[in-house]
Amino acid sequence: MISTKGRYALRVLIDLAEHRGEKPVPLKDVADRQEISKKYLEIIVKELVAGGFVSGVSGKGGGYRLTRDPLDYTVGEILETMEGSLSVVSCLGADPVDCPRKAICKTLPMWKEFDQMVHDFFYSRTLEDLVEQNTGLAGDYYVI
Repeated sequence: MISTKGRYALRVLIDLAEHRGEKPVPLKDVADRQEISKKYLEIIVKELVAGGFVSGVSGKGGGYRLTRDPLDYTVGEILETMEGSLSVVSCLGADPVDCPRKAICKTLPMWKEFDQMVHDFFYSRTLEDLVEQNTGLAGDYYVI
């Protein structure tokens, strides 16, 4: 399951993409538009900065901006940064659990196929796709 941290990170990045321009976007503005606690967004943005997704400018006129074009962000990389591995079973994660049944597991091929489908789904979608998908909704957002 994708937690609020992962979903809110996507919402923050969509908001920054939609409001990108010459000036950094104040976090308070993002919090107000997204109806998310500024305090919680500070935690999320700190991880987004550490992951290289956004950069911050402090002081008067400060805020956040994307570090690259929205087309260059995949949903998969964002979610994995915020959530960790998206693998559906522990034996396929980034640090796989050594399962003594792996050699005879009848369900492993199914989990591998499903895991690949999840990976392909999230890594084939960009931040730009999400921005464009939300265009024309009169300020409303899909539930993310």
